[in-house]
Amino acid sequence: MSQPRPSEEHSSGQRSSANPRAIREVVFVDGVRTPFGRAGEKGIYAGTRADDLVVKCIRELMRRNPSLPAERIDEVAIAATTQTGDQGLTIGRTAALLAGLPRTVPGFAIDRMCAGAMTAVTTTASGIGFGAYDVVIAGGVEHMGNHPMGAGADPNPRFMSERIVDPAALNMGNTAENLHDRFPAITKSRTDAYAVASQNKLAAAYGRGQIQPDLVPVATMKPGQGWTVNTVDEPPRPGTSVEDLAALKTPFRAHGRVTAGNAAGLNDGATAALLASADAAEELGLPVKMRLVSYAFAGVEPEVMGIGPVPATEKALKNAGLGIADIGLFEINEAFAVQVLSFLDHFGIADDDPRVNRFGGAIAVGHPLASSGVRLMNQLARQFEEDPTVRFGMTTMCIGLGMGATVIWENPHHADYSLALHQAPATGTAPTTTETGAAA
Repeated sequence: MSQPRPSEEHSSGQRSSANPRAIREVVFVDGVRTPFGRAGEKGIYAGTRADDLVVKCIRELMRRNPSLPAERIDEVAIAATTQTGDQGLTIGRTAALLAGLPRTVPGFAIDRMCAGAMTAVTTTASGIGFGAYDVVIAGGVEHMGNHPMGAGADPNPRFMSERIVDPAALNMGNTAENLHDRFPAITKSRTDAYAVASQNKLAAAYGRGQIQPDLVPVATMKPGQGWTVNTVDEPPRPGTSVEDLAALKTPFRAHGRVTAGNAAGLNDGATAALLASADAAEELGLPVKMRLVSYAFAGVEPEVMGIGPVPATEKALKNAGLGIADIGLFEINEAFAVQVLSFLDHFGIADDDPRVNRFGGAIAVGHPLASSGVRLMNQLARQFEEDPTVRFGMTTMCIGLGMGATVIWENPHHADYSLALHQAPATGTAPTTTETGAAA
């Protein structure tokens, strides 16, 4: 409902004052994703449209949450890094229409490269906190088979002529090699060992049935092969060994350290999440899987973009009144193993810390750029449900051209959760550790 403007007058001739507006709690209700595929002609989504992948996710969210009337959705925000072709034309709006949502439901597109879906979540969550929305859908898609990263881009020549950015910074693999240069303690053997652990953790999570509940089956058709229903991720390579990775080529630098084995691949996939105000979730009988505590974005040198999660995390922790020791679970996007290890080293966290990427990460499962942020959230929400001893968790990622993003979440299954909602400051941030005595 629109509020009267301060300049408007009552019939009495006196000016009205703007109604006070309280910031509302934002909760993560549900999240789904398609199985991720390998980009290219042999990948499972070759010949499949990107927007159709998003539609699958939106429809699955509605199916899984039958108490939500479609007309109660206030916004659909969908991210894509390459916004052209089947990822263009304001994909948030077109996907909403294609999914059968009422025409009264608006939508928009968003681009922050790898953090597209994460930005879709934080942007619409801010709208919920402000009171503009009650319920939203936010997600992302990247069909790197249809749209290779950087295809059709036309960087301004000033980037080179004025040396605003080193030309190598436009290639993400080169920036990962630069991180190795900056942090020589992060050796190739460490990154390979981390990558093998990611593969093993994902395989174990699949074996325990922890990945499958949030996957949307996608039927695809290829000439001469007929229809296939895809229900699992295509990129994982279970059984990968350190010896296997040691033999791989280093495509970005002769005798380098970054390989196809210790970096995320080129992938296709889509994600979508349902967010709501805490009041709307209660009214509509929607589940609450996480509460948004704080978020932050930060810029860094494009030449070492992988370090971006460090300042973003420091800002998000400060905004929340928390310290790194309060974070009981980390979901860090594994664009490159060196990028994750630089984050862990900065905060004094061991490579094999059990709080980090319990279900594995993008090195194993894939990284369809703008979609990955919601995958991190799905996995964190699943871990919150399984481990009520953890109060706070984090989703964080590096972003091309030198940025980082971090979102901090609270576990509704933790014993202090209800207390937090009643005692949280007016800004909507979490109580500090000294206020609650809690340390996840």
